[in-house]
Amino acid sequence: MWSIMHASGSWPWSPAKPLGGKADVSDWNSLRDQEDEFLDVIYWFRQIIAVILGIIWGVVPLKGFVGIAVFCLINAGVLYLYFSSFQQIDEEEYGGTWELTKEGFMTSFALFLVVWIIFYTAIHYD
Repeated sequence: MWSIMHASGSWPWSPAKPLGGKADVSDWNSLRDQEDEFLDVIYWFRQIIAVILGIIWGVVPLKGFVGIAVFCLINAGVLYLYFSSFQQIDEEEYGGTWELTKEGFMTSFALFLVVWIIFYTAIHYD
């Protein structure tokens, strides 16, 4: 699940250390912090996409299943391109492609619906 290799390609501990010696947990903490930070970036990137698409869908009078389906495809597609092509990370370190693709999806979907409904109602409601 998580890579236990240090960024330099070596193990974060020395096998020559005695078992009773002090463990250096700073390497583990920094690795965990980097993973959490990357997942936070994905989460907030997805929220920004939801607001932008919600505004666009509200201004352009999209309705129904087509708007929802296109949002899902764009949201998942842009995020997949971001972490696979732009960041070039190993998806398996974060639980696989599916785990990264669904990170924060439901909250972004709810935000998208709220923004879409507000803008559509404000502009197109008689």
